[in-house]
Amino acid sequence: MNGARRTWRAGRGFTLVEVLVALTIVAVALMASLRAVGAMSNGAFDLRQRTLAQWSAENRLAQIRVQAEWPAVGKRGFDCPQGEVALTCVEEVFATPNASFRRVEISVFPTGGAQVRLARLVGFATDPRGS
Repeated sequence: MNGARRTWRAGRGFTLVEVLVALTIVAVALMASLRAVGAMSNGAFDLRQRTLAQWSAENRLAQIRVQAEWPAVGKRGFDCPQGEVALTCVEEVFATPNASFRRVEISVFPTGGAQVRLARLVGFATDPRGS
């Protein structure tokens, strides 16, 4: 009878140590999942900003081609927002060995002093005078 009574008491529930170990495991799993969700959210935000920055650079290069601009050699910066994202474009124009072409590099940065380049596009402008 003594053995039956001991088995019944041992099977009544969990000890405090077992409950604490289970809670620790659940807490670690929840922290890992929260960290993963945060990383995915940051990745999606970064991808969206880079996509909009690429579109801004493509728009400027298309504008040069459609309006048959002959940009002056040098460097200039201008605002180039896309959607609700404030962006700053830096356009660098270089002479090429062929006098009828100029190389145009457009770099896009977030407005607000961050020096992280979100996009870079290189293209060429042709002299509309055909010289």
